[in-house]
Amino acid sequence: MRRLADQLEDAAVEQAMRAGWSWPQVSEALGVTRQAVHKKHAKRLIAAGVKLRRRGDERV
Repeated sequence: MRRLADQLEDAAVEQAMRAGWSWPQVSEALGVTRQAVHKKHAKRLIAAGVKLRRRGDERV
């Protein structure tokens, strides 16, 4: 079950980041710190070609 939960989280985080969510928005949805979600997902998202928002980026 843990593996399935991790796969669902990975997919949800990737979808949220592709939709333009910020790290704080994702972390709040998961109930963890921004740093924790970034550490867990950033490398995988970059490898998947997801454009990550950086602090101070404004969505237009």
